[in-house]
Amino acid sequence: MRFQLKKCSKCKKYTLKDICKECDEKTNGVHPAKFSPDDKYLRYRIAEKNK
Repeated sequence: MRFQLKKCSKCKKYTLKDICKECDEKTNGVHPAKFSPDDKYLRYRIAEKNK
């Protein structure tokens, strides 16, 4: 996603860039993944999560 908000895991600042200006660390997306009720792998993800 091109214009999605991202957060630096080291300094906890938000940005739109892939690299944080403050600490030069890689940023992570803060938005959840898209959900589909027709997801055919949902059962496997839930089973993996509950291990």
